[in-house]
Amino acid sequence: MAHGDKSKEKIVYVGDTRVRKGNGFISPPDYSAYPGKSEAFIPNFLLKEWMVGVVVLVGILVLTISEPAPLGFPASATATVIPIPDWYFLFLYQYLKLPYASGSYIVLGTLGVTGVAFGALLLAPFLDTGRERRFYRRPIASSLMFLSLVAIIYLTNAAWTDYKHEMAATNQIPEDVQREEKAAENKAKGLPTSSAVKPKEVAIVDKDDPAMALFKQATCISCHATDLKGGGGPSLRGVGDTHDKEGILTIIKEGTGNMPKMYDVAMDAGLSDKDIDDLAGWLAKQKSEQ
Repeated sequence: MAHGDKSKEKIVYVGDTRVRKGNGFISPPDYSAYPGKSEAFIPNFLLKEWMVGVVVLVGILVLTISEPAPLGFPASATATVIPIPDWYFLFLYQYLKLPYASGSYIVLGTLGVTGVAFGALLLAPFLDTGRERRFYRRPIASSLMFLSLVAIIYLTNAAWTDYKHEMAATNQIPEDVQREEKAAENKAKGLPTSSAVKPKEVAIVDKDDPAMALFKQATCISCHATDLKGGGGPSLRGVGDTHDKEGILTIIKEGTGNMPKMYDVAMDAGLSDKDIDDLAGWLAKQKSEQ
């Protein structure tokens, strides 16, 4: 502070930011104590977080729809494939190939070493009880963390390196590379980049047949839908491939699997025996190949 009339004397302002100790529980001030500098967590802050999450999810959804990931090739018992797990399991894959974690030592590798590792992880909070938050002053927890990271990185790199050498030695091209090349080739030709096999669409035969109205009147649509694609029950498109008219009549009268008898239901709905016969005949025409 200044002394007397010495205008050139340097003044230093000193503040104390420490929270003073009080008696009992001290309620911390909420956001309203800092107008213009803070906001309510619910709903203001939370809504912002949700909006960011929604934007990210929509972006991912658009990407997956516009560029669907190509599926793997169909499984073949005659194919020569070198198995390799996903990248996040590579370190375990390589670990189980170590001499003292496989073969005669499989119990040691799967139970002994992993038991010690997980035991150390469980004991870490009890072994390292210091209040220090800086990692370099917490040697036990930091050492366990760095040791785990180094082991995971080393084993992952070793697994991927061995896999590439093995592929090169057997003159094979990794399947993911083949799929990427195939997807790029299809994209250049304007073809779908996904190798997923889409089911063949089976059309309704004789949509204008009066039996279509009987189908709805008999409440068949409650399980098989108005377009015969099914819902609570199976699709009836192409049902004529597996059942003839007599077979369908038997199913209507006696039921099959989880489907109950529908003859009485149809009769209660106002259908006659001739209507049911016509309905069965129309369903028998529903074949995939016309």
